[in-house]
Amino acid sequence: MNKKLTLTVYAAMMAAITCVATMIIKVPTVGTEGYVNIGDAAVLLSAWLLFLPYGPLAAGIGSGLADLLLGYASYVPGTTVIKFLMAFVAYLIYKAGKKTKMPQVVTLVISAIVAEIIMIAGYLFYEAFLLGYGWVALESVISNVIQGGTCIVLGVLMKLALSLTPLERQINSLKAEKRS
Repeated sequence: MNKKLTLTVYAAMMAAITCVATMIIKVPTVGTEGYVNIGDAAVLLSAWLLFLPYGPLAAGIGSGLADLLLGYASYVPGTTVIKFLMAFVAYLIYKAGKKTKMPQVVTLVISAIVAEIIMIAGYLFYEAFLLGYGWVALESVISNVIQGGTCIVLGVLMKLALSLTPLERQINSLKAEKRS
């Protein structure tokens, strides 16, 4: 089995899941042209299940693709970068936490909180300065906090459930093989 191909397929699968999760529930935010969704749960899963660069790429590409397909083209560049950074940082924190005696759920929650802070700050900056909404962008912070909190809970629950499956063990074996 070609490890690189297998990891690429898993990344493509996570990108597709991220895209669908982002598109399945779409609630417009106040003040800006954004929307609340549950895609961040899949962004977090991409970070926790896959490793660099696969997880962040899946998160960024899947989320950006959802914006494109939903008609939010002006958000595609920002979303792609923000979701990539979220997954990148969540992965680094999760990896570091696994080396400690901290319970897995604590590591997951901490990495998810930091990732969601990146999302909230990233969209505030993107909407205020790059899209030109100015102070109006502050109105979407509450919606982004709700999205972040919801996706932390969903993401952690899904990761804990997946940790009991053969899928995670197979991905972990690919990680181990890559290191050797």
